[in-house]
Amino acid sequence: MRRAVSYLSDLPDAQWQLIAPYLPPKVAGRRGRPRIWPLRRIVEAILYLDRAGCAWRYLPADFPPWQTVYGYFATWRDDGTLARLHDALRAQVRAAAGRDREPTAAIIDSHPSAPPTSCPRPAAAGITPRK
Repeated sequence: MRRAVSYLSDLPDAQWQLIAPYLPPKVAGRRGRPRIWPLRRIVEAILYLDRAGCAWRYLPADFPPWQTVYGYFATWRDDGTLARLHDALRAQVRAAAGRDREPTAAIIDSHPSAPPTSCPRPAAAGITPRK
């Protein structure tokens, strides 16, 4: 089910084929409301929100209702689906680049939050700060 309007966040078939196996399958016998929106539309809506940087309520009408999209996002975030998807895609990208599938080191904070105490303050060094 494709719409007339396309967005930069829309997934090509090849990318969707990479993502789809990591999403929870439809559970037979599941109680509750039946799924009416394809998971691909839900994922594309989440990608749109990420790229546009807009609030959930500003999701265009071409996508499922924002409450539906947020519900899937929150569920996937809480049950670890998004983390598993991220880890799997990162491993694929690193393997394609000829690197180890898992990073071996990480930089926690490379920017100091305050200057070292050994640095003199401008006023103490006889320097007049400019305005």
